[in-house]
Amino acid sequence: MQTLVHAPAGTPATSGDAPGTGPSVRHLGPNWYAAVMGTAIVANAGATLPLSAPGLRPALRAVWVLSALMLLALMTARAVHWARHRDQARGHLLDPAVAPFYGCLSMALLAVGGGTLAVGRDLLGEPAAVAADAVLWTAGTLVGLAAAVGVPYLMVARHRITEGSASPVWLLPVVAPMVSAALGPALIPHLPAGQPREAMLLACYALFGMSLLATLAIVPMVLGRLFHHGPLPLALTPTLFLVLGPLGQSTTAVNNLADAAPGIVAPAYAHAMSAFAVLYGVPVMGFALLWLALAAAMVVRAVRHGMGFAMTWWAFTFPIGTCVTGATGLARHTGLLAFGWLAVALYVFLVTAVAVAGARTAHGLLRGTLLSPPRPPA
Repeated sequence: MQTLVHAPAGTPATSGDAPGTGPSVRHLGPNWYAAVMGTAIVANAGATLPLSAPGLRPALRAVWVLSALMLLALMTARAVHWARHRDQARGHLLDPAVAPFYGCLSMALLAVGGGTLAVGRDLLGEPAAVAADAVLWTAGTLVGLAAAVGVPYLMVARHRITEGSASPVWLLPVVAPMVSAALGPALIPHLPAGQPREAMLLACYALFGMSLLATLAIVPMVLGRLFHHGPLPLALTPTLFLVLGPLGQSTTAVNNLADAAPGIVAPAYAHAMSAFAVLYGVPVMGFALLWLALAAAMVVRAVRHGMGFAMTWWAFTFPIGTCVTGATGLARHTGLLAFGWLAVALYVFLVTAVAVAGARTAHGLLRGTLLSPPRPPA
């Protein structure tokens, strides 16, 4: 999701931008972590599908390895960026169009960590996979909490937010704790029995709550911006899919937490958590499908008006992946085949979106256009 520091309203750079002075990590923003998230969710979501196919598991392992390598390469490049271009890095933090993307670092760590336990254990062995996931989950959660507090603080104290500029991108820092809530339950069986497991379970519910309430505050602002100021700029239109992220991820979280609850809390609480997973997840998944239809219609409109490729196309990936995992969770708890087929259909869309966005990103990197200095706005 390539967002420019000097462009108005966070206009993204596209692969057609002029090369300028040539590619450099100077213009490598935190938005690039979205590519890691979008790749990792293919493995994570695929591991939950209610079906098995020849070659599926090896393919998921290959995708997980790719996402881990992407994370290592990008974190190295971002370290170089902070070391050599600190002025630009600080400029990103002070730009209200770019700062929210710091939430992507947290979700990239969490997504790769979740894939390590779900898929990577086939290669690493369970003890190593659990240790790696524990480290990545802890790091991702701490970074996510820092982003969930720090970015809104900057938006209030340092940024100058103009009227009508609310964007789905604002969800990125506050949805990161929801990813922790969804992936934390996988670690619970590996903790000592008793207080540690209960503490982890309830901590994940707390992460779920803080992210959900923050999301409920932001989504109405995004709708208000659309109703009163019209469609988003063409290159930003794919970011409408970001709203699906907290919807699908929260549904995933309540279902995974309900799976982990038996034997940790009292049977009455475990039963209530299982009921909550369905009573919450089904209506939210319904709204997610409504929003998916609206966002898809807006994307079709943008394409008809000339929308080209931009890094914002990665917004088509991770949010859809969370809806896949949310639908599979509901399929487990309701027994309805319809949710299973919904998960498979969304997964096909996810794989297609990742393939297209990945190919276009690789092409832009080879041409040197995606890391070029942004053009001044017309």
